[in-house]
Amino acid sequence: MNLQSCLRSVSIAVAGFVVAAPLSLAHHGDAGRYTETVTTVTGTVVEFQFINPHSLLTIAVVDENGETVEWHGELGPPNSLENRWGWDRNTFQVGDVITMTGRALRNGGPYMTLSEKSRLHDAEGNEIYVGN
Repeated sequence: MNLQSCLRSVSIAVAGFVVAAPLSLAHHGDAGRYTETVTTVTGTVVEFQFINPHSLLTIAVVDENGETVEWHGELGPPNSLENRWGWDRNTFQVGDVITMTGRALRNGGPYMTLSEKSRLHDAEGNEIYVGN
């Protein structure tokens, strides 16, 4: 292999890396988006979206001022929830009482990731989900 051929191969490899690197980080670029400490809220299910790429559980929570706030918990994809927890689109019904523990948005919005450091409990206190 001559020098020109070697340089061409290296250039192609570097160009491929430059193009591919941002794509590999694009989906989970949420560094700094959530707090490191966990937040726990209890409320009634408003909606459960069993969808890709992330399922979403929304509960109505009465805050300390007596106002109702809808909290959204972002879960994994349906196939993961189905395989590991046996869930389907009917796992949660409107009105079910749920306690969500997860890392909330740093900006204080009522949204949390239900991945690491997270838990879901039903009305009886049974643990029904543990984040990875």
